Amino acid sequence: MKKSVEQTLLERRSIRRYEYDPIPEGDMDFIYAAIRNTPTSYNGQQFSVIDICDQDIKQKLYEITNQKQIKTGSHLMVFVADYHKMKIAWKAKGVEPSVFPDTADGYTVGVIDASLALMSALVAAESRGIGTCPIGYIRTADPEKVSALLQLPKGVCLVCGLALGIPRELPDLKPKQPEELLIYRNVYRSDDMAGDIIRYDREIQKYNATRAGGSSDNDWVAHITDYYREGERYNSLAAARAQGFLTEEK
Repeated sequence: MKKSVEQTLLERRSIRRYEYDPIPEGDMDFIYAAIRNTPTSYNGQQFSVIDICDQDIKQKLYEITNQKQIKTGSHLMVFVADYHKMKIAWKAKGVEPSVFPDTADGYTVGVIDASLALMSALVAAESRGIGTCPIGYIRTADPEKVSALLQLPKGVCLVCGLALGIPRELPDLKPKQPEELLIYRNVYRSDDMAGDIIRYDREIQKYNATRAGGSSDNDWVAHITDYYREGERYNSLAAARAQGFLTEEK
């Protein structure tokens, strides 16, 4: 089922339960083409994608991350920042290597390119009626184990996963922050936005209390603060350096 641009962008929700049916080959070819056409910094294409269909690998990744959509989806795409290919090109052409991949900006460029590619895949999939769910735990749960399982060489590091499959559920749409909290005109908003933030916090609390498939009394601030506290335990810097990133002091 193909969707309009408006449906694709405004009716998107994360899907965690999928049918057993495979994604049609033509739809996967379309997703691959969208990934390849992703805009990247200087057309450097500092990313790659590992498309995983092997159920044994997906099971192992599920055991590492505890994210069920990894094993129930038809495909799991893992998006990585990638300078390995450029290092091969430098060696093949006898070019003096740049230290740019080892800098903070180099790492940032790779992460941005991979993130843009993920959105290309997500939008392409959604436009064909395929369910998706980004999975940050691919990067944070145990990056050393995941990198080893996917045989990532130095110069390649994890950014995010994306589960894809035929939807078996249609969750309620989550309320998003209103335009006045997200989009500012010309300069950053400087007035007191506390009232708008608290109103949104209450909207999320109401949504969580009434949503289908499991309710809670969580509000937005408490939920996101809990996520931040969990994130304080991640050692993303060490994980990136283990893959050859962020070794330069700039």
